[in-house]
Amino acid sequence: MKATVTVVFSADQRFQIETETGLSSEAGFEWLDEQFEVLEAEPLRASGKVLLADKVLAVAAAAGPRRFANPDFAQAYASYSVAALGRPIITVDVPELSVSF
Repeated sequence: MKATVTVVFSADQRFQIETETGLSSEAGFEWLDEQFEVLEAEPLRASGKVLLADKVLAVAAAAGPRRFANPDFAQAYASYSVAALGRPIITVDVPELSVSF
């Protein structure tokens, strides 16, 4: 099944990534955990608790538009986010700190 992930950094910087589903949710969780650490992403909540949608948002914010300009990273982010969240349409709005399905 096809899926679409849109990542918004500003009105001028928006990435719409088409991907195929098929990865396991566990693979999605592991990739997001790894990227969260590698990119030194910051928890969004003062408590330090990181929910799955928060992790998707934090990884996008830490990666920034420069990393999303790399098609390999953008494709991996989309594929693993779809796998982890189990949703075929995801919008990540970094300035608004929101993830919608």
